[in-house]
Amino acid sequence: MALIGVGSIISMSTVVLLCACAPVSPSVAPAVLPADVFGVYEDNDIGALNQSSWAFAAPRRTQDNPIDAARAVIAVEYLADELHNNPRWVGTDVTSALGMVQARKDTRRVLGIVPDAPPRAVVDTLLRLTVALSAGDQAEAIRILGSPVFTLPPTLTLRVLSNLPYIRSANIATLQAANTALLR
Repeated sequence: MALIGVGSIISMSTVVLLCACAPVSPSVAPAVLPADVFGVYEDNDIGALNQSSWAFAAPRRTQDNPIDAARAVIAVEYLADELHNNPRWVGTDVTSALGMVQARKDTRRVLGIVPDAPPRAVVDTLLRLTVALSAGDQAEAIRILGSPVFTLPPTLTLRVLSNLPYIRSANIATLQAANTALLR
């Protein structure tokens, strides 16, 4: 009788331990990108890696181009979760995923994005911004930047996007992740 009880306890403990090792879904819905955000026929993951590594390597590349700067920020927001959660990136060096999370924090700080804003809300807002800017609708762009996702005044956020400074963590993380993708 004692052996049955011990066996049950061991079995139950094993189940509990295995459940503790199971992947946990994110508590906040990750960002989702519509098709073709980074170009026709381009895989969003690779497009995000290309856009962000290009943009964050040299700030002059996005100077006076808030659309490209916003797309680079969208890429970092997206990749911070994508590299960690998508099975496609299993086996990627963990420092790439962790570096991207740090890049997201630093990029948010520079742009005055609420630190704990859901990534999906940030990406959706920035996607709407790129549409407004592409259409030349400055009033709509300012209205979008007045969203609760941002803490800075809308005109200041647009000024930062038009002259995105060098963000070291974003440069390192995006280049490291892009290089990892090339080696796959």
